Amino acid sequence: MAYRKTPAELRRLEAAREHLVVRATSVVAEVGWAQASVTAVADAAGIAAGSVYQHFPSKAALAVEVFRRAAGREVEVLGEVLAEPGDPVERLSRGIQVFARRALENRGLAYALLAAPAEPAVGAERLDFRRRYRALFAEVVREGIAEGVLPEQNGEITAAALTGAVGEVLVDPLNTPGTTTTDALLAELTAMALRCAGAPSP
Repeated sequence: MAYRKTPAELRRLEAAREHLVVRATSVVAEVGWAQASVTAVADAAGIAAGSVYQHFPSKAALAVEVFRRAAGREVEVLGEVLAEPGDPVERLSRGIQVFARRALENRGLAYALLAAPAEPAVGAERLDFRRRYRALFAEVVREGIAEGVLPEQNGEITAAALTGAVGEVLVDPLNTPGTTTTDALLAELTAMALRCAGAPSP
């Protein structure tokens, strides 16, 4: 008869796995993907390096889990803001500001999610999440068109442009803090996004 783990053992393993992912996320935020070795993560988690492989088959699998959780949270927050009641242009503006402010408040992790050199598995996840961001922006742009507050346009193309532009604008400030103030950057970024969508000037 095959051995089956008890509920208590399963809970303990899940708690250990969760702790490992949390510590790995902190390591990535501090040193980036390239330096977040299995040894560095294990040290941060207070376990032997070999114990990491009890939970993940490879460093790449752990990195993918870290990325999915961190990026998934950002998609969730942006989606909540963009889905709020109200004028689509105002929601788009708030969404850009919330996304950028969250990135600037956690620069190391945000840079890792957006641009830091990473292995191919993480690169594939980036592409998937860019599609998710694009879908969120496209929906609010389509609402703006339907309500007559944005001009006729291809919402998918505008959303793709917004997704790429927002990430590109944030890369340097995330990697080289102090180049501009947060408020000034948010104002310029928001203005750019609204121009891209064709929103009338305030």
